[in-house]
Amino acid sequence: MDVEQVVKKIISDVKENGDKALLSYTKKFDGVLLTKSQLKVSKQEIKDSRPVLVDEVLKAVKEAKRNIENFHKKQIHGRKTWYRGSTKTVLLGEKYTPIESIGVYIPGGTAPLISSVLMTVIPARLAGVRRIVAVTPPQKNGQINKYVLAVLDLLRITEVYKIGGAQAIAALAFGTKTIQKVDKIVGPGNIYVSTAKKLVFGIVDIDMIAGPSEIAIIADKDANPQYIAADLISQAEHGKDGRFILVTTSKLVAEKVNVLIKKQVALLPRRKAIEESLDKGRELLVVKNMDNAVSIINQIAPEHLELHVSRPQKLAKKIKNAGAIFLGEYSPVSTGDYIAGPNHVLPTGGMARVFSPLSVDDFLKKSSVICYSKKGLKKIKKSLSLLADLEGMDAHKKALLIRLERES
Repeated sequence: MDVEQVVKKIISDVKENGDKALLSYTKKFDGVLLTKSQLKVSKQEIKDSRPVLVDEVLKAVKEAKRNIENFHKKQIHGRKTWYRGSTKTVLLGEKYTPIESIGVYIPGGTAPLISSVLMTVIPARLAGVRRIVAVTPPQKNGQINKYVLAVLDLLRITEVYKIGGAQAIAALAFGTKTIQKVDKIVGPGNIYVSTAKKLVFGIVDIDMIAGPSEIAIIADKDANPQYIAADLISQAEHGKDGRFILVTTSKLVAEKVNVLIKKQVALLPRRKAIEESLDKGRELLVVKNMDNAVSIINQIAPEHLELHVSRPQKLAKKIKNAGAIFLGEYSPVSTGDYIAGPNHVLPTGGMARVFSPLSVDDFLKKSSVICYSKKGLKKIKKSLSLLADLEGMDAHKKALLIRLERES
């Protein structure tokens, strides 16, 4: 049975059986036996998580929080309701309204992805979303990672559920007796989570279908191979099926990077998993010039793009397709993943051609506002009537004329 068939079965089961299905899948996939009352994280569990944010950790989390907030606050400007009279008889505008409720998916696994909590919750908060729900798989002890819980608490998120995988997405989309449905689901996840998001799109909105991590690097002859090797490895740490691409004008740089990757990986505790990722997804390309490099990158449309060149800002002007662009050798992807401020939820799989990073915009919707006076309506009578006649829409024309027929 392929992934989509498995996910369809899970979604159907959750839709039909609600909490019972969630508890069954939590036992099956996470190895945790919960009762219905344990699905939602209690206030006491949240309170118990607070001590893990010791002074240095809290300081780092708050620095990241501050930078992410400051960056995303800038996105609010120009996203406000406006009305403007195109003439004295016509008023047009746009009304911005926050989405009512969102579900944030926080991946489980071996690492507590507190950065994903910050990146998804903060822009939703700034947009004015009223209800923010977090879902994340429980650990083997039946608890949520205390760092994740503590950061959720710091961000004033109190509705947290111990569920993961496709079943969590189904619960958010359709609701159960315990979990009220949401309007939009955001956040990264594995192939089952991504497939579930794809299948419930239309019932709810989603941010994007995020795939495995990607990094592409453009390097010239003066680039530092040590830095390049480290940055390629850093993204391979996310897991298998990613892409780790170097495009360089220097054969010597490519050769050095290839050697250094092996040396650096050998020193890492998770070297086996990283080696498997790199063996499958590493691509080192030598090209004639920077124009060739840019052309390749614009076709790939990578999630992350680093520019290890002498004039990165100039080269960046030629980049059309990339989720996030890191300029110069002192701007590794790690800065964007954690603390710089721009969102790290980015389009993958070439979708940077048409998708953008997660932002405040993703949590706002707009309504067009149209207001005509009687005088204004008279001015468009002839043109509107003609267009309605051309389309054969008699009732549309009548809706206009019934308001003006006494003046005819």
